[in-house]
Amino acid sequence: MKWTTVAWVLPLLALLTCSTAAEEPMNVLLLIVDDLNTWQLGDPNRYTGKVVAPNIRRLAESGVEFRRAYAASPVCCPSRTAFLSGVRPWQSGLYDNGLSSADSAALKGATPLPRVFKNAGYLTASYGKVAHGWDMRKVWDEYMPHRRDPAPPRAPFLPFARGEQDWGLTHLAEEKMNDTKYADAAIAQLQKKHDRPFFVACGLFHPHMPWYVPQKYFDLFPAEAVMLPPLREIDLDDVPPRGQAITKGKSKFVDQVIKGNVHTQGVRAYVAATAYADAQIGRVLDALVQSDYRDNTVVVFMSDHGFHLGEKHHWQKSTLWEEATHCNLVVRVPGTTQPKGVCERFVSLQDVYPTLMELCRLKPPAAVEGRSLAPLLKDPAAAWESTAVTAFGDRYVTLRTEKFRYIRYREGEEELYDHSNDPHEWTNQIKNEDYAADLVILRSKVPALKDMAPKLRSGRRIGDD
Repeated sequence: MKWTTVAWVLPLLALLTCSTAAEEPMNVLLLIVDDLNTWQLGDPNRYTGKVVAPNIRRLAESGVEFRRAYAASPVCCPSRTAFLSGVRPWQSGLYDNGLSSADSAALKGATPLPRVFKNAGYLTASYGKVAHGWDMRKVWDEYMPHRRDPAPPRAPFLPFARGEQDWGLTHLAEEKMNDTKYADAAIAQLQKKHDRPFFVACGLFHPHMPWYVPQKYFDLFPAEAVMLPPLREIDLDDVPPRGQAITKGKSKFVDQVIKGNVHTQGVRAYVAATAYADAQIGRVLDALVQSDYRDNTVVVFMSDHGFHLGEKHHWQKSTLWEEATHCNLVVRVPGTTQPKGVCERFVSLQDVYPTLMELCRLKPPAAVEGRSLAPLLKDPAAAWESTAVTAFGDRYVTLRTEKFRYIRYREGEEELYDHSNDPHEWTNQIKNEDYAADLVILRSKVPALKDMAPKLRSGRRIGDD
């Protein structure tokens, strides 16, 4: 279905001016994109090259775009488990992929977000990569598990490819790709006649690696016009040993990418995969606008965390720096949000659960952590304590405020960056006495090491990967 200005704008005007009757329950459309960084937000400190994401941008301009949203974890499984359970990583002990969530007492007692909706009489449906590592299959009335597309016959294309770290043209027709099928399933659900409210979640795998996408998406980005993110060769020199250790698994790959003169190719493949994901998001949003549910459906668009493409000598996610923790969040609520709302307050994906509870007039479980974003949906400039906490590794933690990023590892290893003059986090100020008073405050705002749940043991991966 082709996205056109008429198809989007005219129904959208009706959507934004229509208030929902008080007694009518709100539907929810939750859209999750994997490994999507914030380049399409237009932040010149992150990236100044071309990004093609018109459908994400149009959605953002129709509701409230949270430009300072942060994940509770910079990794798929703990991030998704945190915002779907309402349990933060330092409460569950789930800090990384490949850990046994079944061993977490906090998660055993948690109520999955869609379970609350199902108990309230909603139809619940999950298509693609929504949950990860936390088994939620029983809470869905309809469930399409995530499966990766098969690799092209000649893959890997990179001579030094390691596992999923590869890119190139897919051999599949676009309609045969799994993310297209997840969008198809969500569209089919929106086209049905429902006699009860619904909670529909659609999770796309792209731009998670490997980046195998059709030629037409590569064609959007001529190689000679692709720009690289800003890098600093000595970026890790002032990072403590535990921080440097985080990058070791990917630093060799970064070296090979740069020395092999394929960094531009890699960035091109990433933005091509992003454009493919955006096209599928657009198809789903188009179906909503043309459905019977456009006037009473809350739309939440998000990524599960960010992504590095060489910054801090790192590739992919799994760090506590800006590139991996900063994520996308857009919320549109008929009758509440106004078009082109931009919120610069610092929020967490942990706030999504309580927000949906308030918007849909449901009672959240007592254990759910986070703050409802409802005040910011009504007034994006409303007063708000702008802090966001992210945890990773063995109880490593970072705090992001309007001015600072503070990171605490173990045994006194720390980092401090002043974003007012160092948006790239190139200079660690932890030893600068000028920030001593600020450090006292920042240290007090992160959970104490003794209060953080120990890291769970390794276990069998359950659910989508």
